[in-house]
Amino acid sequence: MHAPAIELLIEQFAQLPGIGRKSAERIAFYLLETMSPEEVGRMCEAILTAKNSISFCPECQNLTDEVPCGICSSPKRDRSVICVVESPKDVVAIEKTNEYNGLYHVLHGVLSPIDGVTPDDLKIKELLLRLNTEVKEIIMATNPTVGGTATAVYIQKLLQPMGVKVTRIAHGIPVGGDLEYADEVTLAKALEGRREM
Repeated sequence: MHAPAIELLIEQFAQLPGIGRKSAERIAFYLLETMSPEEVGRMCEAILTAKNSISFCPECQNLTDEVPCGICSSPKRDRSVICVVESPKDVVAIEKTNEYNGLYHVLHGVLSPIDGVTPDDLKIKELLLRLNTEVKEIIMATNPTVGGTATAVYIQKLLQPMGVKVTRIAHGIPVGGDLEYADEVTLAKALEGRREM
């Protein structure tokens, strides 16, 4: 249906998460019909630059172009608290709140025996290596999914003998949400995580 070069381009875009065949086709034709060769060149250069210059921070495992990353090297961060998250996107989400001032640790996934993801596939060993007398609390900020919860419980059990306080972020009704639209599990978690006003 398409020239081989166009078909190859569509196939490459379709490999991206959240991009189906139709969206990949739209992106490919936008790139070919609308963007100038210079714009395409800048886009390709930006992708290659990011791919070649970004690596894992040796401390928190977040994506960075400096070693250690800006968060780990900042003297303003509270080094007694480490927030454990699933992915670098979670770090960005928490940082946007301007409410957290500790350090992070990125696992790069969650436990999933069905998908063959074991503790060795995650950055759990690296987290354990970071524990020292300065670290007082580990905040488990994994998603409230089966994998996220299983991962949080697994790490909590590993940390229990070390005497480090392990907490879990609260889950429940979102701000502005209506109780009548919340499912039973969300309501149960909201009631479970209630606190004094």
